[in-house]
Amino acid sequence: MFGRNVQLRRQSIGISQEELAFRAGLHRTYIGMVERAERSISLQNAKKIADALNVKLDNLLNDGEKT
Repeated sequence: MFGRNVQLRRQSIGISQEELAFRAGLHRTYIGMVERAERSISLQNAKKIADALNVKLDNLLNDGEKT
């Protein structure tokens, strides 16, 4: 659910995985793996991604994107 919400939000604001990774201070391949639910994510990195997407972390954790 988290990865899907990240992907939906990222696409809705029109940025690439590479741009999101840059904004969050993470690697591009890591973002892709998170979006595809291939990688577990720490709370710290989840917060970095939420901040980079300008949303509250709980919006990405909940069912359905709420921005």
